[in-house]
Amino acid sequence: MNPREPLPGRPFPLGATLTPGGVNFSVFSKSAEAIELCLFDVPEGRGPSSVVLLDPRRHRSFHYWHVFLPGLKAGQIYGWRTSKGGPLLLDPYARATAVPKSYDRMARGDNAATAMKSVVADIRGYDWEGDAPLRRPFAETIIYEMHVKGFTASPSSKVPKEKRGTYAGLTAKIPYLKDLGVTAVELMPVFQFDPYDAPPGRVNYWGYAPVSYFSPHLGYASTSDPLGALTEFRDMVKAFHRAGLEVILDVVYNHTAEGDERGPTFSFKGLENAAYYILENGGYANYSGCGNTLNANHPVTRRMILDSLRYWVQVMHVDGFRFDLAAILARDDDGRPLRNPPVILDIESDPVLAGTKFIAEAWDAAGLYQVGSFVGDHWKEWNGRFRDDVRSFVKGDDGSVGRLAPRLLASPDVFAHEGREAEQSVNFVTCHDGFTLNDLVSYDRKHNEANGEENRDGTDQNQSWNCGVEGPSDDPAIEALRERQAKNLLAINLLALGAPMLLMGDEARRTQGGNNNAYAQDNETSWFDWTLVDRNAGLRRFVKGLIEIRRGRDIARPAEGATLERLLRMGRIEWHGVEPDRPDWSDASRSISVTTHNLAGTRIYHWILSAYWKPLDFRLPPPPPGAPAWRRLIDTSLAPPDDLLTSFTDAPAIMGERYAVGPRSVVLLVAEVEAG
Repeated sequence: MNPREPLPGRPFPLGATLTPGGVNFSVFSKSAEAIELCLFDVPEGRGPSSVVLLDPRRHRSFHYWHVFLPGLKAGQIYGWRTSKGGPLLLDPYARATAVPKSYDRMARGDNAATAMKSVVADIRGYDWEGDAPLRRPFAETIIYEMHVKGFTASPSSKVPKEKRGTYAGLTAKIPYLKDLGVTAVELMPVFQFDPYDAPPGRVNYWGYAPVSYFSPHLGYASTSDPLGALTEFRDMVKAFHRAGLEVILDVVYNHTAEGDERGPTFSFKGLENAAYYILENGGYANYSGCGNTLNANHPVTRRMILDSLRYWVQVMHVDGFRFDLAAILARDDDGRPLRNPPVILDIESDPVLAGTKFIAEAWDAAGLYQVGSFVGDHWKEWNGRFRDDVRSFVKGDDGSVGRLAPRLLASPDVFAHEGREAEQSVNFVTCHDGFTLNDLVSYDRKHNEANGEENRDGTDQNQSWNCGVEGPSDDPAIEALRERQAKNLLAINLLALGAPMLLMGDEARRTQGGNNNAYAQDNETSWFDWTLVDRNAGLRRFVKGLIEIRRGRDIARPAEGATLERLLRMGRIEWHGVEPDRPDWSDASRSISVTTHNLAGTRIYHWILSAYWKPLDFRLPPPPPGAPAWRRLIDTSLAPPDDLLTSFTDAPAIMGERYAVGPRSVVLLVAEVEAG
């Protein structure tokens, strides 16, 4: 490639901007004394086909280096260099990335033949056919956390081989997700990441190793063409929107795959190390647990994060973001927490992002825990206390009843002081990081030997219980108990106030064999085994029914602007024990019941939750005036289909004042009265 005489170009927009006459390139580098743009004909090129040395007198404005090359088109492969013989650097704003077959993350010096490279993209040429982000209210949102590759990589997915583990493969499974009843998928990282940022001989499966914040991961495309990946991702989003499903991205604005001083140089280190990273004691601050920490509140990095979010909303039409280790966004240049972090306030006040979902994992790996105190009015938060306290109760721990009660009501002890809606609490009992639901009720301890770290990795605080046997069991009694425990956890998660999130495959008892840190297991350990869907059809039916009941319960859809405090007041919460109005909050207690009213006053729900290992006889509060009897919607101790009924008219009436609750069970009764 021999472009015509380079022109000065402009410092804005950053990245490679395609115009009818050519391409404008712009990149930030304060410390570079010289910089060159390298053009390639193919990703595997041993050297650039053309090099453009930028003259600081013509091609530099303040700290921005820029050049316009006439005649270039979409698909042009390129990279930056800040020193002769130095590493080829990715453009931080590149919209697409090429990965050579000989990719080597640790190549030193002139790595032109083995480095990832940036690709010029035409972001205007896609036909969205009128598509736009869905803007579904959070009160109606049910999230399904999933891995793009892992969802369909298994041959059991019955997706055509060339589409398994891809954006297109995910699109093919939309009917399954629609039938399940979820309203949004939360995709684990899809920004281009380094798949070899992992121990030797392993790969980074989860994707929390970003190298580009604008480029979709090429490895999830059914094509090797970087521009084809861009199209395939947008095709996926458009298809999801047509089905009424939102797309939320798990984003990693807290570290990159460049690691610490021993790690590779892909982009940010070589362009402006001190701007992009928090540095301390001659090395990299490590609040992420991954070797480095993005300096998110530096003006340049802050702008990049905001531009990235705008790009994925405006150009790629995604509906929201879950921010990994979001507490890092609250740290200053020295790593100290800020009272009003500029980047967080910029994100939530940006008009382009005004209708976008923001979910914070409001902690980091260095102990900064901000659940319930995360800055901003627009953010929802992963509620780790919900996970821990619900697990503890269902397991049967001492002192768990008092901790469970507020979790059922969107954790007012954590969030109510902020005057926010119930959905500020994103409730989950499992996520990608830790045990699956099946493993939570099948293992007392982690089994991470396959990770190659002698079972030292992964948390030891699982709040799990194997129901009497470690791992798989052929004992029908053990399996029945595990199924019931899984139903108990799912019922609490999906019916509690707040915004619920499910983990991929939990509805079918997907297992990882007790591995609670499968970040490097790109194999059957982590992939969805689709044969489980039929083998565990009863549990999947139960999950579908829970979602249907949730959707029909208007207390989950409060009037616009209703705060959690107001919602709880209107719901008229009444706590009970085995006797009405006599809840047992003691450490030895293993059961609780609660009565709530819907906002219209036409339907009253009575929950009974027992983690006791023997049956308990509960005296019921009298049904409200105008209702002849309580009716049973859910009883997890019963066999299908009696374990869950979604129709009030089909639900059996409970005659008498008492209800016998089976061991370790969740029961939901309902009574209906006429309005007024």
